[in-house]
Amino acid sequence: MLRVGILSAWHVHTEGYAKEFSELPGVKITCVWDEQPQRGRELAKKYGVDFVADYRDLLKREDVDAVCCTAPTNMHAELMLAAAEAKKHIYTEKVLCLTNEDAQKIKAAVEKNGVKFLISLPHRANPKNLFAKKCIDDGLLGTVTYLRVRVAHNGSSGGWLPPHFYGKAECGGGAMMDLGAHPMYLTRWLMGKPSECVSAFTHVTEGHEVEDNAVSMFKFPNGAIAVAETGFVSAPSPYALEIYGTDGCLLIDDDGVKLHANNMKADVTGWVSPDRLPEALAYPVKQFVEGITEGKPIAFGIEEAVELTEMVVAAYKADAEGKSVRM
Repeated sequence: MLRVGILSAWHVHTEGYAKEFSELPGVKITCVWDEQPQRGRELAKKYGVDFVADYRDLLKREDVDAVCCTAPTNMHAELMLAAAEAKKHIYTEKVLCLTNEDAQKIKAAVEKNGVKFLISLPHRANPKNLFAKKCIDDGLLGTVTYLRVRVAHNGSSGGWLPPHFYGKAECGGGAMMDLGAHPMYLTRWLMGKPSECVSAFTHVTEGHEVEDNAVSMFKFPNGAIAVAETGFVSAPSPYALEIYGTDGCLLIDDDGVKLHANNMKADVTGWVSPDRLPEALAYPVKQFVEGITEGKPIAFGIEEAVELTEMVVAAYKADAEGKSVRM
């Protein structure tokens, strides 16, 4: 039996993760901590488990093998460092933390204590995106010269995001920090480490101290460019991934996949849609559990979490300084 403690119900995905954990065979939620006790008590009551007033006490419990960290982003470093030192496996919502220095500390603690770690990067488990990765790795597009990825919704303009998602101190940022993590980690996964970043973050809705409309552009040593787009003010906003190379291009959206490549079979010309995509990876919660209980590989662990932090930190620095930032 894998026993999981919840570290805060702050994030909008907390209840979804709790439900996923509780529905997996051989997994049990045993307790909840929350920096807002009433919210934590409500979640604990829903699952019929203990509410623990101090997270340090939760980490001492023998009936906690792993934690689900869905706390405010500015608390991630403190909580995950303590969890790793207590030798609890860690599942966390993106992003990892707010500074590269803290990211390295968490990585060191995770590795020193030999705990399993997973950061939820669900788009990396999607068959369409796995196909994109294969096209790049197999050289089907030639040298990739341009990538654009957009993930956005209307959480601000539609008024459905919780008010605390706009607190700069606890969130560290707005749309790019939260939803923008998806295009950020996809960009890093598909294109490698950039050399430079520029950003433009704006406000469309009023009364918020963080951005709700954002774009960051990354330059790469080989001359390639990638654009990561996000926002809380777009309805509807289909997922979009475009990859252009010297020998072809790949277009992915909610409707499907379209490929145009010069070096396909001689009898295949023009735009085509693959009749078979790679098999989806296990979704993050299941992947985390199987990584602990069965020793299966975890596709997005601490290294990917550190890389995402680097991307986000550079993006916010570039916007704050109004100039290109070296990475």
